[in-house]
Amino acid sequence: MTMGEKTSAKNQLPHQVFSVSIDTNPQSGSKWFDDDGRPKRTGTVWTASAHIITAVIGSGVLSLAWAIGQLGWIAGPAVMLLFSLVTYYTSILLSACYRSGDPVNGNRNYTYMDAVRANLGGGKVKICGFVQYVNLFGVAIGYTIASSISMMAIKRSNCFHQSGGQDPCHMNAYPYMIAFGIAEILLSQIPGFDQLHWLSLVAAVMSFTYSSIGLGLGIGKVVENKRVMGSLTGISIGTVTQTQKIWRSFQALGDIAFAYSYSMILIEIQDTVKAPPTEAKTMKKATLISVAVTTLFYMFCGCFGYAAFGDLSPGNLLTGFGFYNPYWLLDIANAAIVIHLVGAYQVYCQPLFAFVEKEAARRFPDSDFVTKDIKISIPGLGPYNLNLFRMIWRTLFVVTTTVISMLLPFFNDIVGLLGALGFWPLTVYFPVEMYISQKKIPKWSTRWLCLQILSVACLIITIAAAAGSIAGVLDDVKTIKPFQTSY
Repeated sequence: MTMGEKTSAKNQLPHQVFSVSIDTNPQSGSKWFDDDGRPKRTGTVWTASAHIITAVIGSGVLSLAWAIGQLGWIAGPAVMLLFSLVTYYTSILLSACYRSGDPVNGNRNYTYMDAVRANLGGGKVKICGFVQYVNLFGVAIGYTIASSISMMAIKRSNCFHQSGGQDPCHMNAYPYMIAFGIAEILLSQIPGFDQLHWLSLVAAVMSFTYSSIGLGLGIGKVVENKRVMGSLTGISIGTVTQTQKIWRSFQALGDIAFAYSYSMILIEIQDTVKAPPTEAKTMKKATLISVAVTTLFYMFCGCFGYAAFGDLSPGNLLTGFGFYNPYWLLDIANAAIVIHLVGAYQVYCQPLFAFVEKEAARRFPDSDFVTKDIKISIPGLGPYNLNLFRMIWRTLFVVTTTVISMLLPFFNDIVGLLGALGFWPLTVYFPVEMYISQKKIPKWSTRWLCLQILSVACLIITIAAAAGSIAGVLDDVKTIKPFQTSY
């Protein structure tokens, strides 16, 4: 197995209690089971990196040219580099909290909430769970919107090409959102994280595909313009008002934060990694590789996108190229986005699925509806364990996210708001507080003060980003008619 042993085990625990009866002595060296009695973890630096890249290089990359356009050539790349460093550092702090106490033989914390419970306890566990799962829910909505925009971009580019630019090719987004929802309903029936490794690898390849195409098109546009667009201070007053520039600059912070958000599933990814070496060492390497690779891509895509379009940088880079040739290349890029988002949706939602199913099994242990699996033989795929509660609950979840996406079909503002709401609590505050508790760092020591200064600074950035994004959402709501939106 290469992915999400914990999430899988959560799903299986109510039905397969026998697995816990195996010798769980850490020194027993079981060939098939780890020190906690769960199936042997086989994840490596490279599988962990693939999962992180799948989670990180998502639809957020497409809004980075717009974000840099609001901030300018100085602040834009500087803020992006700052977010990458903060994300890397706090991810290292978080990965150190996977095991409580001893980093080799300490008790495992299988989820983000488990780590908070072991290190902080009390009401902070509930706050963490609420923020984490609301954020995962929001990501599902954001990805549904983004996928529909890319599917429409394929249709519109072909329409535009066939009509020679004469037809404006207006179309409704909702059929595409529904199609994405149907695909996710089917894929959501995959029981656990450990069975998603193939989807993560495909999604990671797709993310590099469309990022590379976006980069190439940006470079091509700069060459065509024979100059670099943009300014040192970002979008000019006149193109937008002074107030709009302030709010949009704040929103840009949220967009960049969203582009780096994956901390909420880091512990779940770490729980797929084998030892030795220690899981924390493996995740440190995987985080370095992933953040370095994504930052390089982000810098290239964001900067060349801004250099190509300047003040007119679109909110979604690949759907805002104005259907320039080669149209078929844009079609490939947007198809890659859709495929990637199909996988990323599952990577983000599986921890939420597992949490709800674990709670249901704990509260209703004697309910066949919740705990009983029905074996179904699928030709060519072998037996499948159908759980009625899992099927109905996951289907309702996907339907709900799809309907909300249809009510709020504006990409940039949703992305900025999600990034703002999740960045400080999940990427900074909880990892910092857990690390202080785990390492018993003395209060008011130099290290304690530095960590608190980092946390407060990131809180201020989060508040500003949330304010800008909320202002953008309120502005969009004025012009949106539910279920009547077309592009």
